[in-house]
Amino acid sequence: MSGSTSFIEEVKSFFAGKGMNPDFGIHAHNDSETATANSLIAVRHGACQVQGTMNGYGERIGNANLTSIIPNLELKMNRHCVGREKLEALSSLAYFVSETANVALPNTLPYVGKSAFAHKGGIHVSAILKDNRTYEHIEPEIVGNSRRVLVSDLSGKSNLLYKIREFGDINLEQLDLTALLQKIKNLEYEGYQFEGAEASLKLLVNHYSGGASEPFDVRGFRVVVDQVIDDPFLSEATVKVCVGDQQEHTASDGNGPVHALNLATKKALTRFFPEIEAIHLTDYKVRVLDAKEGTAAKVRVLIESTDGAESWTTVGVSANVIEASWRAIIDSLLYKLIFLGEKSTTTAA
Repeated sequence: MSGSTSFIEEVKSFFAGKGMNPDFGIHAHNDSETATANSLIAVRHGACQVQGTMNGYGERIGNANLTSIIPNLELKMNRHCVGREKLEALSSLAYFVSETANVALPNTLPYVGKSAFAHKGGIHVSAILKDNRTYEHIEPEIVGNSRRVLVSDLSGKSNLLYKIREFGDINLEQLDLTALLQKIKNLEYEGYQFEGAEASLKLLVNHYSGGASEPFDVRGFRVVVDQVIDDPFLSEATVKVCVGDQQEHTASDGNGPVHALNLATKKALTRFFPEIEAIHLTDYKVRVLDAKEGTAAKVRVLIESTDGAESWTTVGVSANVIEASWRAIIDSLLYKLIFLGEKSTTTAA
């Protein structure tokens, strides 16, 4: 940065000696992770134009990131750039550009990233509840972002209370907060993580607050995979569920064991809960938790589901990828039935 500063001053002096006072601009690339810093320093030393790109997209490491430069100019350096009233659209614009480019927006991006105003440690959240300036450099709403409180094995009661209040429809009077916190710690020790699976977290909170009971009971499932030489694999899942005193036992084929299991479960329950027909999976992620165990390793499965109007994410953990997937699938269906009911009438294709 010092080199950039001396260069600007040298060029300004050169033109001043010729009786000229031209405008200066800067076009920085991020090869050494200093594009934003160099752009801001250039403005401080007289540059009136900054060239950059949204989200820092560009060749090699990328260009100067306008989603960082714009709020820094407006909020930290008191330079009029786009106007503070337009800053509220910054996060949504960053996500729009990300979707259009089909490049995931990094959670760690300053100002607009999902983790820019995220808090995990219990002492952090306790302080945030008293005065958000203790851990936040600006109000997240100024740039169209929002505060996130994460629940994990580092969490204290402050985290849980904040998150539960965010849910909005949990009975705090009946909630056994101590038991819930201990359960979360135990589950995370097993490999669960609720930061990206708030639907599963809400179901857990519902259980410990004496909320709505689970509308169905799973009695078991079976998955069979057959393969005949030169023919495709065939997967079949059989599921047994109970709703009240009625039992349903059904099977479905799928292009894989998880697909077959999902179809069979929905088929078994649709007779009782027609709204389940609208649910379909939009994303499926598997994370190996202890790679040193090889194929015997535990896995964490995250499933994102939608009913056409809302989306939610659930989690399952097991050394068996089918069981982990099954747990996430069941949570997905329970979340729809307990918390969304028949809000959406859109039927997914």
